[in-house]
Amino acid sequence: MATYTARPFLKWAGGKAQLLDAFTRKIPRELSEGTLPVFVEPFVGGGAVYFHFNSTFRFRECHIFDINEELILTYSVVKSDVCALIDYLAGISDDYLTKDDLGRKDFYYAMRDTFNRAKETIDFGQYGEGWIERAAQLIFLNRTCFNGLYRVNLQGGFNVPFGRCRNPTILNEDVLRADAELLRNTTIHHGDFAQSEQYVSEETFVYLDPPYRPLNRTSTFTQYAKEGFTDEEQRRLAAYYARCDARGARLMLSNSDPKNVDPCDEFFDDLYAGYRIDRVPARRMINCNGDGRGEIREIIVTNYDPSAPGER
Repeated sequence: MATYTARPFLKWAGGKAQLLDAFTRKIPRELSEGTLPVFVEPFVGGGAVYFHFNSTFRFRECHIFDINEELILTYSVVKSDVCALIDYLAGISDDYLTKDDLGRKDFYYAMRDTFNRAKETIDFGQYGEGWIERAAQLIFLNRTCFNGLYRVNLQGGFNVPFGRCRNPTILNEDVLRADAELLRNTTIHHGDFAQSEQYVSEETFVYLDPPYRPLNRTSTFTQYAKEGFTDEEQRRLAAYYARCDARGARLMLSNSDPKNVDPCDEFFDDLYAGYRIDRVPARRMINCNGDGRGEIREIIVTNYDPSAPGER
């Protein structure tokens, strides 16, 4: 078991840091025994689960996926050019932190405009020097925007307002270096979750953290990708889950629990009938209304009994 040092370098809506203990208690026994050397995460997001599990178990190989091209670009830069990224981000941070409140606000909106205008010049399919500047800008915006949200408009432009945080940590060099080291055993993929299926086998532990199904009409506080993630996508994901189960993989999926709002809502109970569904307490960490940050339940779906001996 390795010492846990790496952690997310971005704030991310729906991040799972608060649930890591619950997830660890529910890992398959084979993972503790070292017989699941491959980790696949089809929705890596901010990476709290990836960094935790890869730090703890040091997989032979990991494959992380996300549909968000900006996020995948930034992971790639952290892995390949962390020193250059740190240097670039240090310059942005020093410039920003020397300004007064009005100057910081102006700096933020100017950076956001630059970031959005430059998007059409970025080749997201080919690593290049421009990626370093792009990654630094994304980290800066993430650390200084409202609540650390990532949200885009219908044109794909980043549109989160200024956050007014008094003392933001824009550059955490130690975290970036630790993350770069951990990413060495990891292949970073831009793509739909279904593209990860080719890496799934009986040697694989898969963790799935899709965009959560809204509990009500006002709870979709992020537009993670301009395409969204509908109930039909949730059904497509359930079919993927069944296919990976048939391949012999060990699977863990988390999502919101619709029974928080409607005790009769059986959406996920029906969708994952035949698998184990546990309900665990969680706390909403991102909500524009502070009164909306209370405790709720989330679901964890596994295709194994965490308390039982592993069986193939």
